[in-house]
Amino acid sequence: MMPALPDPRIWAFIAVAAVAVLVFVALVAEPWWIARRRRRLREQPFPPAWRRILQRRVPLYRRLPPELQQRLRQRVRVFVAEKAFIGCGGLAITDEVRVTIAAHACLLLLARGSEGYPGLRQVLVYPGAFFVDRLTPGAGGVQQEQRQLLSGESWDRGQVILSWDDVLDGAGVADDGRNVALHEFAHQLDQETGVANGAPQLPSRERYRRWSQVLGAEFAALQQRAGSDGPPLICAYGAVSPAEFFAVVTEVFFEQPRRLDAEHPALYAEFARFYRLDPRLW
Repeated sequence: MMPALPDPRIWAFIAVAAVAVLVFVALVAEPWWIARRRRRLREQPFPPAWRRILQRRVPLYRRLPPELQQRLRQRVRVFVAEKAFIGCGGLAITDEVRVTIAAHACLLLLARGSEGYPGLRQVLVYPGAFFVDRLTPGAGGVQQEQRQLLSGESWDRGQVILSWDDVLDGAGVADDGRNVALHEFAHQLDQETGVANGAPQLPSRERYRRWSQVLGAEFAALQQRAGSDGPPLICAYGAVSPAEFFAVVTEVFFEQPRRLDAEHPALYAEFARFYRLDPRLW
C-alpha cells in the first residue's frame, strides 16, 4: 500500500512560508550588504588623480577644512561606484566628469548622514546646453510643444541631466552664487518626498512649520522684487516656484554664505539646519 501523499495545502503553506523567509532575509541582508560595500569603498585609498581633479575643478573643495575634505572624498568614492554616468551628444565620460559632478552632489550630503540619493540611478551629461521639448498650455487651454534650451534638469524618475560646460562654468567661480550642479542635486533632495515643492524631508512637524514660515515669506518677497533694479543676491529665477527657490538658495548658501547670512539671516539659519553645515566658517 502506497503511503498517502501530503495534503496539497501543506505544500502550498510550505512554499509560501519559504518565500516569506527568503524575502525577510533579503530585506535584512541587503542593507547590511550595502553598508559593508560602502564601508569598503570609503576605506580604499583615494586615487591621487581624483584628488588633483578636486583641487583643479572644485574650488569649493579647497575651502573645506581637512576633516570635511576627507569626508567628501569618501562620499565621492561611493557616489561614483553606485551611480551610472552616461555621456550624451558625443560627450565621453571621464574620471574628470565623474569626480567633478560627484563632488558637488556629495557636498549637499556632507553632514546629513545619508550616503546619498537613493532614488537616483543615472547622471546624463551633455557637452553643452541641451534642448528639451515641453508641452505648455497655450491659447484656449490647448497644449503646445515648445523647445527649451537648458543647462541642467532633475527628474523624479531617477535622473539628473547636466551640461558639462555649465557645470565647469558654475564650479569655476565659487563665490558668485551660481552653480548648476548644486542646483540640480538640490532638486533631487526636494524630490525625495515624492514631489518637488521646496519642502525637502525634515525631521519634525515643528521644523516643517518653521521652514514653511521662513521660506514662504522669503519667496513672496523675492516675487515682489522680481524685475527691480540691481543684481539680487537670490537669482530672480528662484521666484518661479518654491522648488526653484529652494534650489537657487542652495547655490547661494554654499557659494555666498556670509552675504546670505547678512541679508537673510533667518533663511540662512534654516538652510544651515537642513544641511547641518555652516559654510561661513570655511
